[in-house]
Amino acid sequence: MKKLKNEAELLKKALSIGENYAVNRGYNSFAATNSAKDKIESLYRLLVNDKLIQPLAIDNEDQPNMKHKLALWIAKQLPEGHELLK
Repeated sequence: MKKLKNEAELLKKALSIGENYAVNRGYNSFAATNSAKDKIESLYRLLVNDKLIQPLAIDNEDQPNMKHKLALWIAKQLPEGHELLK
């Protein structure tokens, strides 16, 4: 797994956009008490279920790989030349 430039910032952006996507799909928004791990796993599973991202192999389903998948997903959604892609 090759680390992306600005991966932490891309993950933050993915979490905010992913949360909006989940709310638009009818899910309740995340509570302030939800941990980042729970948010990451929930969004990952929602995007896999909606076939917006390819699922990881079962033996590779861990937090670092889920974070990387979410960062890749949002990197593909951002317009060309966005500041996080530089």
